[in-house]
Amino acid sequence: MQAINRTRNTILVSQGSIADNPLTRLKGLLGHAPLQAGEGLLLRGEKSIHSIGMGFDIDALFLDAAGKVVYLMPVMVPLRFSPFVWQSADVLEVPAGTIARTGTVLGDQIEITL
Repeated sequence: MQAINRTRNTILVSQGSIADNPLTRLKGLLGHAPLQAGEGLLLRGEKSIHSIGMGFDIDALFLDAAGKVVYLMPVMVPLRFSPFVWQSADVLEVPAGTIARTGTVLGDQIEITL
């Protein structure tokens, strides 16, 4: 999976995975090594996430059904809960610092390709 910020013409994820069923969404990044630049996980059908049990920080981008960024959580540390984001259709988890490095802001258009 790849994720590109079309608004800023920047690559968010060059080699990512998709969690699109209850088991893979439940597992998420639990037990995963810290994300490296270019890695990411797309959680399909999510409106809220948590980082309980994780050992590293992440950035989280909440996307609506059209791929528009509707909420951002830069540097989400372990043992935290995101708010429930009604407009969210998917959540893209990327290495901490990706939001700042790419200049991603609310309203940006994210293109997901398989």
